[in-house]
This record gives sequence, structure tokens and C-alpha cells, in this order.
Amino acid sequence: MEGLSPERICTPCFVVDLVALRRNLEVLGGVSRRCGARILLAQKAFSMYSTYPLMRGHLRGVCSSSVYEARLGREEFGGEVHAFAAAYSEADVRELIGLVDCLVFNSFSQWRRFRPLVESSSRKISCGLRVNPEHSEAVAEIYSPCAPKSRLGIRRVDFDGEDLSGIDGLHFHTLCEQDSDALERTLSAFECRFGEFIPRMKWVNFGGGHHITRPGYDIGRLERLVTEFRRRYGVETIYLEPGEAVALNAGSLYATVLDVVYNDGPIAILDASAAAHTPDVIEMPYRPPVRNSGLPGEKRFDCRLAGHSCLAGDVFGDYSFDALPKPGDKIEFLDMAIYSMVKTNTFNGLALPSIATYDGERDEFTLVKSFSYENFKTRLS
Repeated sequence: MEGLSPERICTPCFVVDLVALRRNLEVLGGVSRRCGARILLAQKAFSMYSTYPLMRGHLRGVCSSSVYEARLGREEFGGEVHAFAAAYSEADVRELIGLVDCLVFNSFSQWRRFRPLVESSSRKISCGLRVNPEHSEAVAEIYSPCAPKSRLGIRRVDFDGEDLSGIDGLHFHTLCEQDSDALERTLSAFECRFGEFIPRMKWVNFGGGHHITRPGYDIGRLERLVTEFRRRYGVETIYLEPGEAVALNAGSLYATVLDVVYNDGPIAILDASAAAHTPDVIEMPYRPPVRNSGLPGEKRFDCRLAGHSCLAGDVFGDYSFDALPKPGDKIEFLDMAIYSMVKTNTFNGLALPSIATYDGERDEFTLVKSFSYENFKTRLS
């Protein structure tokens, strides 16, 4: 992180760059002002609630994938709280109706089952249905909600003969780290299949995966698509629910080299773990960027960066450096605010990374939270 000396950090530690976060929020707030879209934080990607006060002036609220996320949004963010899950239990719905403003169902059977419960609430709750446009944009099938046999969203054929009374909106989601051209293609498929129902709706949710704050993203096209859609169908409200775009390139994970071993080349073992602290590296999989490194062979010394758990595959990736990492050196993994903090675990009893912020405009480093043995123990029994 520019301006922050690694020596100020006790590792492992996530550090959120407040300057970069504010910059992303300004971009998102500008989109909302110009085209009228209501932008929600997808908490599944970034739930660092100590930063929610920074977001309130730019985002309309949060979207949630569970009761706990909905409760976090209600308690810490305020604004609108939306919820969607592939399925709810009755206990989920009873709790959610006290928390959310908008509840999206994944099937007509769930809507029929829980409609009386929702409508008996003393709170006004807007209900919607998630649809499957049967148009895939994700590069990997595991991330495509519209892949064959997907459990997410209702297909057009399943709308036949169903009663839409009580339904205020439709929700679709197809994108994953993509530009607005992918949204344009999705909208075409969505309108082709569900266009007859759209004029009845008060709102349509365009889902997440919009990489709005990425350099080069076509913001003009996004705003045009929203504006023209609203005009075409007379829909009052369009929602966007980016997660990554809110904290894109706004956080790092700092780690320290514990040892260097050799097996067909040097392997630096860190006090951070890909398996426990950045599981997306293994699940996705991907090779996270590291400051002042290159691809293998690009710089003088090749080195594998690995975690200190007992999992043989606990590996961040292969890199090259101007100097071979040695014990005590700090390693900075970039773009770690999103889908990292929310997925950490205590596999092997490894300590969770601390969470901190850095405001480069004031040179203020703040340790927000650290974790202890009790955080590990209380998850077990």
C-alpha cells in the first residue's frame, strides 16, 4: 500500500486503503446520481462494517445472502436491506421479516409457502422473484448462475400458469467481474424471456458482478442501459448490487516470511495461509498479485509463496523477485479486501489475520480488530 511502511504492521493483517475505498465510492455514487440506479453493497464480498459510515452517503443500502448478513446490514449500515437465498427455512423468514425491506424468492413454491407469513408482518416488505435468463456470461461454470442444472433463478417456462400478484420486482444475476457489454447481452436475454412481465414491476434488480470501478469500465454504457430500460418499461427503480466494485483494489494482506525451503526451487513459507486466510485463491483458483513481484522468469529470482498450514496445496502461487525473499521479509498481497476477509477460517487452529485501515491522506494506520485463541475455540464445542 503506497505510503504505508510494512514495518508498522504485525502480520498476518488485512489492511483496507481508505483513500482507494473513498475513490470507489465516489465513482459508484456518481453512477447513481446520473442514471438513478440504487446501488447496494453485496456483503458477501465485503462486510467490513467499520467502513459502513463511509458508504452511507454513496450507496442506498446492502444486499444479504443470509439472516446474519441481513442483521449486520440493519444494525450497522441502515438504509435499504435486501435479502436473497436459494431457499429459506420458516425460521429464516420469521427473522428476516423483522430485518429486511425487500425479500427475493428463488422459486414459486417458496413464495407460495411464505407469502402469508410475509403479508402478516407489521412491516411493509417488497417481495420479488429471482429469474434465470438462461444466458451465461461467467467464464467458469462454477460461477455461472445460468449454467445447466443451476439451482439459482426461475426459468421462463416455470412462470406459466403462476400468479404474480404480490410480486413487486424481478431479480437476475449473470455477471462475474465483467464490463457493461456483458450486462447489455444479459438484458437482451432477460427482456426476450421475461419482457411481458416487466411493465407490471415496481423494480428490477440487475444483480452484481459489475466491475464499475475497474479502470476502463464503460460507465457510460451502464448508465445508458439503466436509463433506457427505465424509460422503455416505466419501471420505477433499478437496483445494482456490486460487491467487488465497492472495495476493488482497496485492500492488502500483509504476511511475513517465516522460512525458505528448497524443492526444485525456493519456497517461502509465510505466516499467512492461502487455505485459511484467502481460500478464494484455491477455490477459484487464481494467483493473487504481489507488490514488487513479477511472473516466474520475469525478475532475477523465482520463488513460490506458500502458507504454513499442513495442507500440501496451501500455495499462493509462483512469483519472481529482484532479491530472494528471506525470513523476516514482508510480503504484500494486493486486492485482498474482497472475498478474503469474508471467507477466512481457522483451519489448523491458525490465527485469523488482524484487520486494519490506512488513510494515506493523513498517514493514519488504525488497527481495527485482532483475533485470539478464543475466536478459534468458540467456533468449536
